[in-house]
Amino acid sequence: MAEIKDTITVHLNVEMTTRSLETIVENVKKKVGRDKNGVYRVDTADSVSKMVSRFLLEKDFEGYVKKTD
Repeated sequence: MAEIKDTITVHLNVEMTTRSLETIVENVKKKVGRDKNGVYRVDTADSVSKMVSRFLLEKDFEGYVKKTD
């Protein structure tokens, strides 16, 4: 079972490659598809937020920031 973590939402700017952002947008569009008018109805910024948050939890960001060097 996954460990429950005490988290908080922090709004900030994150620097990433343009290709990373393009890939996120492409994948999210594939996942949700177009509506009946041919428009994608998805908040790509929210998708980026979820992906970065998941990455930080899975890659032990908490352990990383505890290192003082």
